[in-house]
Amino acid sequence: MSKSSTIRLVIVDDHEVVRIGLCAVLNLTPGLKVIGQGKRMAEAKKLCVRLKPDLVLLDIRLPDGSGVDAAREILARCPRTRILFLTSFADDHTVLEAILAGAHGYLLKDIASQALVRAIRTVAAGKTLMDARLPQHTLDRLKNVPTEPGQSKRPLLSPQEQRLLPLVAKGLTNKEIAQFLQLSEKTVKNYLANIYSKLSIGRRSQIAAFYAGSFKGSEPRLPLDRA
Repeated sequence: MSKSSTIRLVIVDDHEVVRIGLCAVLNLTPGLKVIGQGKRMAEAKKLCVRLKPDLVLLDIRLPDGSGVDAAREILARCPRTRILFLTSFADDHTVLEAILAGAHGYLLKDIASQALVRAIRTVAAGKTLMDARLPQHTLDRLKNVPTEPGQSKRPLLSPQEQRLLPLVAKGLTNKEIAQFLQLSEKTVKNYLANIYSKLSIGRRSQIAAFYAGSFKGSEPRLPLDRA
């Protein structure tokens, strides 16, 4: 987020009425300001590179491509920008793709305006969240995926790797994680490398998003509270 107390937003949605409504609500909310809006993937990328927003409200389906692909490219060019999906799609495959692309939050479009404002502030503050109304099987899908077609589901990450997730989500360094789990820093790095490989991701923020969607409510007591 920028040093200013105002959260600078870009809205990307192919429905004009949705964009107008969001702008009306958000621009009337103290501390929020919509600085750009677009309806296409190409516009989203250009707006973010030019304006460097604190947060992008992004739909999944766009006329010229996928919001998931847009998120990947935006984060590659603007790593400080936060991505919050606001969409009507709640299927497990789409949610998983969005998280692994680097999304910091995922909301359904029928969310109340006050809840949306709270979510924006939460994500802009560096936290991650998932819409609590997503079907339970969708959240389960994030935690358990089939290794091969036709095989039964099993945990994607080992128990040892899962122990790192809440610590990374809290913002602890490798050294702090090693101290907390009484491991060597090299072992922590190896576990993180395995997590990155298994989830096909490359950022700690993506681990945090995966944790928020998959293991919510199982946090250990931490020595450092960075929430």
